[in-house]
Amino acid sequence: MEKLALGLMSGTSADGCSAVLAAFNKKFYRVLEYKTYSYPLALSIRVLRAAELSVPSLSSLNFELGNLHARFVQDLLKRRKISASRISVIGSHGQTVYHGPSDPFPSTLQIGEPSLIAERTGVTVVADFRPRDLAAGGQGAPLIPYFDQYFFGSGPVRAMQNIGGISNVCVVGKGIGSPIAFDNGPGNCLMDWAVRKIFRGRLGYDANGALARKGVVDLKSVQLLARHPYFSKRPPKSTGREIFNESFVPSPLRKRLGKNPEDIVATLNYFTAFTIADSYKRFILNHHMPAEVVVSGGGAYNKTLMLHLESLLYPIPVVSIEKDGVPAQAKEPLAFAFFALRAIEGKVNHLPGSTGARRACILGKIVPGRNFKGAL
Repeated sequence: MEKLALGLMSGTSADGCSAVLAAFNKKFYRVLEYKTYSYPLALSIRVLRAAELSVPSLSSLNFELGNLHARFVQDLLKRRKISASRISVIGSHGQTVYHGPSDPFPSTLQIGEPSLIAERTGVTVVADFRPRDLAAGGQGAPLIPYFDQYFFGSGPVRAMQNIGGISNVCVVGKGIGSPIAFDNGPGNCLMDWAVRKIFRGRLGYDANGALARKGVVDLKSVQLLARHPYFSKRPPKSTGREIFNESFVPSPLRKRLGKNPEDIVATLNYFTAFTIADSYKRFILNHHMPAEVVVSGGGAYNKTLMLHLESLLYPIPVVSIEKDGVPAQAKEPLAFAFFALRAIEGKVNHLPGSTGARRACILGKIVPGRNFKGAL
């Protein structure tokens, strides 16, 4: 029996929220509606500076984002001309403002109050997926491998490469057994930081990689940055802005912002592609040769980044997930819609082997909506 679910994903770039309405039936799904909603610039800046906020300000931001995400849900349903009463569940990843799985006391924090989403829409919400995985001894990420294994695990061997603020990969397919999955390192986050600095917040990202295409790559800086111990750490592993932020970029490279801004964007673009390809060489290609690399996330739209990946991963074909009819930024919210369905059905929705958790769990906190009995 086909069930409708809606997914929300706010990535580490903190520039907006992607929403997907999808229909699920056993091993099949259909994307019915999709839209990425931009955050107002002032809100995006507050999210990026969440670590500096007072407790009252962070609490307020949590509720402000929850209310905004509820409005996104309402708009998406209006666009599709479908009643909220037909939706079984909403899966909300929330906006990550801190991720510290390797801290002395591991923790993670996603905001965007789900109670507001449930109250405004009347639909049951499942949110806060990462903490249960941490409680079970895992990294809390990456979580998407469960989706990849469920829907793509019986096909040819493929590397499902997501490039959002952070980049992550999952290798699935016949003969793989347990998927190989981990966070590669930075995705768009360092490039986005550079663009915001160059344009003083008037521009948030390098559209199509146009700036990077004009610049000259500083290979010495790439080699220096690639020495960070995260890249040699063996999976399972996950990361975030706690490592890959402005302070990660060495001073000599930062000084180019005012003189040769295209060069720093070009360097960070190539560095992102280099670390992804390097992680394949370290942890994947010695075991499996993917038939193709399937890229999702905002990075799939960066033509310069995609060209670098094609060159560095040759002869493995690098393609966008859009060839399969899924918008590049729709995959992650699609996955969380599916995880939410699994949660309200009382079924496991993560791969402990991908996160390092001691056992398989049902991730997510359930906030009942007015449809709660009908959702079960």
